[in-house]
Amino acid sequence: MATIRKRGDYQWQAIVKRKGYPLQSKTFNYRKDAEEWSRDVERDMDRGIYMPRQEAERTTVHDLIARYRTDVLPSKRANWIAGALSALDDGFGKYALAALSPKLIATYRDAQLRNVSPSTVRQRLGLLSRLIDLAGKEWGIPLAANPCAMVSKPVSDDARDRRLETEELDRLLAECSPHLVAIVRLAIETAARLGELLSLKWADVDLGRRVMLARGVERDDGLRQKTKNKDAFRAIPLSSAAVAVLEELRSQPVSISGRVFWQWARSDSFNKTWVRACTRAGIADLRFHDLRHEATSRLFERGVFDSMEVASITGHKTLAMLKRYTHLKAEDLARKLG
Repeated sequence: MATIRKRGDYQWQAIVKRKGYPLQSKTFNYRKDAEEWSRDVERDMDRGIYMPRQEAERTTVHDLIARYRTDVLPSKRANWIAGALSALDDGFGKYALAALSPKLIATYRDAQLRNVSPSTVRQRLGLLSRLIDLAGKEWGIPLAANPCAMVSKPVSDDARDRRLETEELDRLLAECSPHLVAIVRLAIETAARLGELLSLKWADVDLGRRVMLARGVERDDGLRQKTKNKDAFRAIPLSSAAVAVLEELRSQPVSISGRVFWQWARSDSFNKTWVRACTRAGIADLRFHDLRHEATSRLFERGVFDSMEVASITGHKTLAMLKRYTHLKAEDLARKLG
């Protein structure tokens, strides 16, 4: 049976003692609130589902985000996470973890949808959910249930089908510096991601065997992140055209860092160069990642690889993802029909 005692002139303290559980206590302004809280605690203890909330009540979402930035973020390769953490801090930072509710999160979702895309909102809600799970599983700040699980995510269908149109590649290359030409051609020949190309080192290029190893982005402390698919590396076969690009680059002065494309430190500096080149070429709505789509589609259009072989080259883990990144031209398929 819980003990309810008066504290001072205006407060009431509820104390619950139960074998097998640490003592639980909480102070309220009204006796009825103290009695209701103690009944809830005892009922959950009887059912074996009680979970202490003191840490969740003392810890704010801002505290979780700060710890995530220190302990987890340095090992992540996705550039969007830092911005998403800032957005979540703006929306929920002042709230205690225990104060998060499905209604509060749904209100945040609806407000965000007025300013950013559904896919961005899905990313942010997914990150918030992972923060809450991490707090409970590894940081000793559990909630009885993750409130994000009770909030519907906005529907997002932002898969792109952008491919290079007639003469676009020639126009683009005409406006590129020699190293930008090289990275564009290598992307189309290998279907490699931008991060994989920017982190590529000559030590991972074997022109004799016609293979290059794509690894994760190198962190500031010199350690390597894993690839996007959580592998230490993946081997990419090189076409004759890809070998020619790399041979030309190898004939030029090599950076002390050993990186092939040392001209760009990170993807954000590269993207500025990319946008300027597309603008000069008069090409709209073309992202560098679209070259991965282009390369994957071209592999199928050659007609010499099956789906598993293409997936082996591109690094797609599932055929569903491979299909999403493949956009075959209808006119080419029509010619095959005869």
